[in-house]
Amino acid sequence: MAKTDRYKKLFSNTLILGIGTFSSKVLTILLMPLYTSFLTNGEYGIVDLLVQAANLLIPMVSLGMNTAVLRFGMDGETDRRTVLSTGLAVDLIGFGVFLLFAPLIATIPSLGDYTLWIYVFVFTSMLHYLFAYFVKTLQKVRLFAICSVIGTAITLLLDILFLAVWKIGVVGYLLAIILSDAICTLLLFLFAKLHRYIRPAQIKKDITRAMLKYSIPLIPTTALWWVTDVSDRYMVAYMIDEAANGLYAVSYKIPNLLILISGIFMDAWQMSVLTEKSRLEQQKFFSNIFKMYQSLIFVCGSLLIVFAKVITRILVADSFYLSWQYMPTLILSTALSCFVTFLGTIYVVEKKSNHALIDTLLGTIFNVIGNFFLIRAFGVQGAAISTAASYAFVFLLRAFKTRRYIPIDWDLPRFGISMAVLIAQCVIMIAEIPCWIPIEAALSAVLILLHFRPLLNSAKHILKRGG
Repeated sequence: MAKTDRYKKLFSNTLILGIGTFSSKVLTILLMPLYTSFLTNGEYGIVDLLVQAANLLIPMVSLGMNTAVLRFGMDGETDRRTVLSTGLAVDLIGFGVFLLFAPLIATIPSLGDYTLWIYVFVFTSMLHYLFAYFVKTLQKVRLFAICSVIGTAITLLLDILFLAVWKIGVVGYLLAIILSDAICTLLLFLFAKLHRYIRPAQIKKDITRAMLKYSIPLIPTTALWWVTDVSDRYMVAYMIDEAANGLYAVSYKIPNLLILISGIFMDAWQMSVLTEKSRLEQQKFFSNIFKMYQSLIFVCGSLLIVFAKVITRILVADSFYLSWQYMPTLILSTALSCFVTFLGTIYVVEKKSNHALIDTLLGTIFNVIGNFFLIRAFGVQGAAISTAASYAFVFLLRAFKTRRYIPIDWDLPRFGISMAVLIAQCVIMIAEIPCWIPIEAALSAVLILLHFRPLLNSAKHILKRGG
């Protein structure tokens, strides 16, 4: 692909996908007053565990096939009818096997009472992800964005109805997501005319084998990332209590704004990089985009730390206000996770899912051990510190390993200074040292000045290519 077309496509897809991603992700932030007003700390802790458990089960039930559908559908070498038919068949077979485990799931504390809802949640979300990923391979990004906006509106309306009007608590929270996923699945199927791509006769053993070879290592990888992200919540609930976990779960919502910003870009970035064939151009493309990406993450992360208390005061009920004290560390953790995800796209390009598995396994071991000792030493804050440290470990590991495939120009002095400033902001904010407000503002100003030119140049570069 020509340089002009490549950057133009990235810019266009980022803008379009951003509409869909922004609407769905920002909803979880805007609905915080509703959730924290109509759910108790304990109920919110249970909701968080249920959703996280379902998110773990989805890739396990589907054997990671949904991600393989995106990867193989984008490479232009495999018949898309074969790709979708194989993905759907594996998803349905996997769910059939999953049904056999219902009695076991029913015995799990905090989850067993909601076994039926977990199954429905997993089924609707799994099909939604499958069709959404496949629609991306068809380059129907506008349809994807429109369905995301519609899904967001449905979730918003149903949350108000189920929580504020009918007051059905945990079940209402889950039911709103389930119905939204089901409607979006149907819309994608109808408007993308996906029935044309579902042909059981097109399923081929060699393609199925290749897709499974790629997707199966993603199952433990996803499970391990889930452990890294969520084990601290389960350990906080077990070692302290569910109310503490409710506070901790809420504290994740503000850092998720950084995931929102990153996710808007990463969806389009993955689509663009998978279509680039030249090794030299891949290297230049990765390096140019990473300079912009790190600037965006550092500046946004810094500003979120500065305004963590203000945002918390606005968005959550008074009983959840103390959650702010865990946010700076989790914002640092989220920034590191964004860099880890960016480097992970190199593994996707190279189809090296086994390397991703090894990195994640080591990071998870690091995190669980850290949780065990740091929660005992520092309480809930220890869980946040452990998560940040584990992402830092995986980031360093990937930074060295991925250089053998696509070496990236890191701009190390700027990167190192920025990371040091962000860590300093975390410490100062949590400790609330004298005059912490002007110090935080000054440190943010330093980061903005440090990254202003890269952000400006990148914006001009993309706009010039897109024009």
